[in-house]
Amino acid sequence: MKLARRNFLRLAAGAVALSSVTRIARAQTYPSRPVRVIVPFAPAGDTDLVARLMGQWLSERLGQQFLIENRPGAGTNIGTEAVVRAPADGYTLLLASPPAAINAALYEKLNFNFIRDITPVAGIIRVPGVMVVNPSLPAKTAAEFIAYAKSNPGKISMASAGVGSGPHVAGELFKMMAGLNIIHVPYRGQGPALTDLIGGQVQLYFAGIPSSIQYIRAGTLRALALTTQARSEVLPDIPTLSDVLPGYEASFWAGFCAPKNTAAEIVNKLNNEINAGLADPKIKARLADLAATPLPGSPADFGRLIADESEKWGKVVKFAGIKPE
Repeated sequence: MKLARRNFLRLAAGAVALSSVTRIARAQTYPSRPVRVIVPFAPAGDTDLVARLMGQWLSERLGQQFLIENRPGAGTNIGTEAVVRAPADGYTLLLASPPAAINAALYEKLNFNFIRDITPVAGIIRVPGVMVVNPSLPAKTAAEFIAYAKSNPGKISMASAGVGSGPHVAGELFKMMAGLNIIHVPYRGQGPALTDLIGGQVQLYFAGIPSSIQYIRAGTLRALALTTQARSEVLPDIPTLSDVLPGYEASFWAGFCAPKNTAAEIVNKLNNEINAGLADPKIKARLADLAATPLPGSPADFGRLIADESEKWGKVVKFAGIKPE
């Protein structure tokens, strides 16, 4: 009996060693064919541009095409589920962003659990949002806006790019922390929201810098505060909302994820190459054009960001009673 047990343990140890060798060999040859990068948004947006920029870098560095595949729909859930269901072999990746963290609380019945079913690979960017108002509003600072809104409860309208969108939850976090009664007006996308804000149909919007900076510079919109806890080089004179509401933070971020159980060797290989890209001067310059800050770090760093964002937006969704359309 002891001999049989000893032989079993020897065979098991050999199997573990062989498995380790196989995983290392697979990582060394990866990728041996094209890799799909699923972007759960329509083409031509900032998220799509970031995916294509990094996909081109990885294609050149690793000798295989990283092909961008746009799968919009259901608030990014369609594209995300396609990656969750894909083989965990490193040949299907996801460009993940805030909706992945928001949707976990927003949708009661998803066919996946994002944190459980996804392997973080690498962060790519963080982009500040900006609190903008129609210039007809008397408030010229965030503090003045809060005071004005408190003296006019229910009389200010806040646009969003849709129920549960990044601008929506950023605004709800602001309302929650400042204790304000502001009416939410959802639009189908950022373009219509900005159009009505400029036209005065609504008074407040939490915009992305790339989409709003031309209007800010032209004076068509008034920027009151940035939504990150650090100032932006693109709008250096605009203070942060956390100066008035300590701890406030609502930024756009993006990074690559893979299906659950993707080999650590493959994940680390991709992580190293992505971090190298984020340090490249040409890529840094392209990201700066989008008002984006590189988000280098380990897979664990990106995983912590996703977990923290999921917890934060879960609280906001619950507090505001947000339900999907």
